[in-house]
Amino acid sequence: MSQSSDQMELREEDIRKHYIPAAEMLMRLDHSPRLATARLSLEAPEKSPDVAATRRRFRSTTPGLLSRTSAPSGGVRLLDRIAETDNDDPLTSPAQASVAHALRRALSIALTVADQFSDQTALTELKRINLEGRLPQDRSVEFTEYLTAESLVALYTFANATSFLLATQAGEQSVDVGSVDEVLTDNAPLALHGAIWELDQKLGQFAKDEPTLIATMLAYSEQLMEKVTLRASTAGRLASFNAASWRVEADDFVVQGFTPARKAKGSTLTMTFKKPNEVVGNHIAKYQAMKLSKMLMAYDFDRKLNPFAELGGFIFTFMGDGAPGTGKTTLIQMMAGLVNEYCQTAGYPFRYQNLSTDNIDSYQGKSGQNAKAFINNVLDPGVIGFGTIDDIDQLAGKRGDRQSSAGQLEITAVLMESFAGANTVVRGNCTFGMFSNYPENVDDALRQRAGARFLVDGPQTREDYIDILYLLMGKNHDIPVGAHEVFSAQEIKKAVAASFESHARPHEEGLQRVFERVHGQIGDLDTIAKLGTYLKGIQEADARFTGRAIKNITDAVKVRAMDFELPDEWMEEPDLFLFKDYDTKKGMISELRQPITVEMVIQEINRYADSEFRYADKSDEVAIENMVRDFGRQEIAKKRYLEGKAGS
Repeated sequence: MSQSSDQMELREEDIRKHYIPAAEMLMRLDHSPRLATARLSLEAPEKSPDVAATRRRFRSTTPGLLSRTSAPSGGVRLLDRIAETDNDDPLTSPAQASVAHALRRALSIALTVADQFSDQTALTELKRINLEGRLPQDRSVEFTEYLTAESLVALYTFANATSFLLATQAGEQSVDVGSVDEVLTDNAPLALHGAIWELDQKLGQFAKDEPTLIATMLAYSEQLMEKVTLRASTAGRLASFNAASWRVEADDFVVQGFTPARKAKGSTLTMTFKKPNEVVGNHIAKYQAMKLSKMLMAYDFDRKLNPFAELGGFIFTFMGDGAPGTGKTTLIQMMAGLVNEYCQTAGYPFRYQNLSTDNIDSYQGKSGQNAKAFINNVLDPGVIGFGTIDDIDQLAGKRGDRQSSAGQLEITAVLMESFAGANTVVRGNCTFGMFSNYPENVDDALRQRAGARFLVDGPQTREDYIDILYLLMGKNHDIPVGAHEVFSAQEIKKAVAASFESHARPHEEGLQRVFERVHGQIGDLDTIAKLGTYLKGIQEADARFTGRAIKNITDAVKVRAMDFELPDEWMEEPDLFLFKDYDTKKGMISELRQPITVEMVIQEINRYADSEFRYADKSDEVAIENMVRDFGRQEIAKKRYLEGKAGS
């Protein structure tokens, strides 16, 4: 991936000149907390209070530092705190050393970026005249605001760099470090002192071994970034930092305002992949999944944007619903396998992640944190991402449902904000799939955030059932196929065309009544006005059919305008398409685009509305059955109560 032209280089010599002061901060500093409350002693515990020589300590190899006094009583010795995470080994472990090096590097980068910010603004000049005692009274407020901004820049860059440099060491362990309070904004050095003091406190509380050491470091960094970003939203003098972009070549680390840099590292997949011909039935769902897999590959890593996201037709979120055993898991395995294969050919990092019931936690706020981490990992603009939420009705709670746990409701809130919130940015490098056997149990607002609907209905025809029997029987038999051409019914274009045409009229009974009534009043739906009248009729029949539903329908129509598959050879030979520049890829895609027709719009209205009516009917029926069951139980309970009372 080439360096963007608007990125400035953060020179290595400028970073390394901060190594000695950064090392001194890590070995020893004095800090009295002003905003946070100390939870434990600043002294790293000795292994044996009676034998001072047994105490492990990092020793500097920098001339002049070794002779300096070690931390006085009450001082912060962060390197000693890190060393104490393994009391059984007198030598520094590779993990401890990597954390120490990452911290020194992160501090040095933060100080360098703070210097750059100061030089690009009036702060360097204000510091100089203040040092000379010549700061005018009318500029004191400006000076204070710039110092606050510099402090926030240094803190965010430190946390961002620490998280980035340690990302590859992250394991399955997670730690909830609580809130970060010691966020000081007097000046950059003091702000970093406060951060080191609080990090020392968190490590002393939570880092009991090497896995929890890394987890605590990462959790603290995430919390500090969130707190600083919140403070920066109301602070002034930060326009130049938000507009600038610096790159640290040696680490492939980019500083771009208050945006976290994610490590472009793909996940190693161990799932069983399925080929498209191994997915029987589910024609529209299979076709759209195959198209979406190729759409993802059009993402441009330099521009951080996908031409499909700009032109329209990119599916950011979709929902696959169907009865148990109809092939939802097989569809996931097929799509993940296709994207993984394409990424391996192109040399792109691919990250697949699934949000499962393991992410629901009894601790307040932890489930939401897990869901947010899942979203951020898949959104990482440095990778091609595919995130799935299987059995979403079990994971995300329905608001107002007394059976939904606090953890499930936290996940619902995070998914709703992430999929269509005010800060949602669709770059086109990733997609999220929600799957459920019972979509009627999914919160209405969350379900409507699924831009596309994949009806996973499994095999339907006689030919489908012959094909799936042939596929699952394997090769270890001599039973003849008979009068049937295997997999001919799975010819995707032919099957998809028939499936789309079937939606020229609604499938669900409730929607059929609306269609017949509107069609009888205004005739064929061949104008925007008539189509809008049909949409209003649907809304009158189901109040949940809102403006978001119209957006999802128009997005689906734009997908149909892109109703073409990128040629297989474009995926097999990356130079033909994948490695082209953004504008060239956008032009190649535009040439394949088809005109939007009335038939497309009607079919997509019916497809979407059919799914909503199907969900609503099921949801209402389930609610009625539950109420009938409750009334029956009440009658039986009342009868037994009266019989027992009469007997006594």
